Amino acid sequence: MHKIIVELDKRSYPIYIGSDLLTKKELYSQHINSKQVIVISNVTIAPLYLDSVLKQLTAFQVASVILPDGEQFKTLEYISTIFDQLLSHKFSRNSTLIALGGGVIGDMGGFAAACYQRGIHFIQIPTTLLAQVDSSVGGKTGVNHPLGKNMIGAFYQPQCVIADADVLDTLDDRQLSAGLAEVIKYGLIRDINFFVWLENNIKALISRDKTALAYAIEQSCLNKAQIVSEDETETGIRATLNLGHTFGHAIETGAGYGTYLHGEAVAIGTCQAADLSKRMGWLNDDDVKRIIDLFVACNLPTVPPISLSSERFIDLMSVDKKNIDGQIRVILLKKIGEATLPIGVNKDILQETLDTYGR
Repeated sequence: MHKIIVELDKRSYPIYIGSDLLTKKELYSQHINSKQVIVISNVTIAPLYLDSVLKQLTAFQVASVILPDGEQFKTLEYISTIFDQLLSHKFSRNSTLIALGGGVIGDMGGFAAACYQRGIHFIQIPTTLLAQVDSSVGGKTGVNHPLGKNMIGAFYQPQCVIADADVLDTLDDRQLSAGLAEVIKYGLIRDINFFVWLENNIKALISRDKTALAYAIEQSCLNKAQIVSEDETETGIRATLNLGHTFGHAIETGAGYGTYLHGEAVAIGTCQAADLSKRMGWLNDDDVKRIIDLFVACNLPTVPPISLSSERFIDLMSVDKKNIDGQIRVILLKKIGEATLPIGVNKDILQETLDTYGR
């Protein structure tokens, strides 16, 4: 087992990475401070792993909530079902919520924990590659709105993250590829050596080589932990983690939540950001090709849906948390391994990317 600390003074917490962690009772007990525990999962993950978790919680008063599976259910309506259970079981403000699932469950569980009685403890147990390397770490929680993704939420840190690599054995190929999109992001924004390693080892990752996957998870978590420790609430460098996300969130919203997995939309958005970075004079054609080729090797989409017009893109991108005074601001690449902080881009250059890339 590897242990990485997200350094946030009194709110610091560990990320545990390893095999067979779901059955390590001590990982749970040392981070639970009361008798009341609620486990949030979904209809896909609960039949696979809920019993393994519950067996470690026999010393506690436990309730569970099983939600539908999918981004389209990441709404305030379904958050209310979590509150219903907490209230009906008379859970107090020192109870603990465990989020057992992928990014959607982690975001919803964390947001419910942040809101219930103004904040209860929670633990992240991510069950997808994307959640293990990205969304479970850093305290971003929230739900979607019909007009924008993740527009309702809070920064709220977990007590710990338990990333059991064994659960990836039941992850389908599409979800595995979607997770690799976020892994690639770390190489692009700050770690050129990791990017080169990914180019050389992508076949091993796609074939689920456990040594390669373990290294990719650990390096991704190290990179994210360092960024979050430096900038918890995204006032500076943490914004670079949103490479491809301004385009990607527009794709998710415009195509309808659940049509594209988050990692798929981010892959397309990152290719669009690379194209825009080239038009800004930073990347060259070979750089852009390397980026696209790596996503293609992961069996990820690289072009936006033809049904999403450039006008619709602009409309959706204008609803983004990085924007200031109505100006669209995006993360771009100065070079592979170095991202910009959010910058306002010339509308004509942005229009060129939206009109021509992948069209």
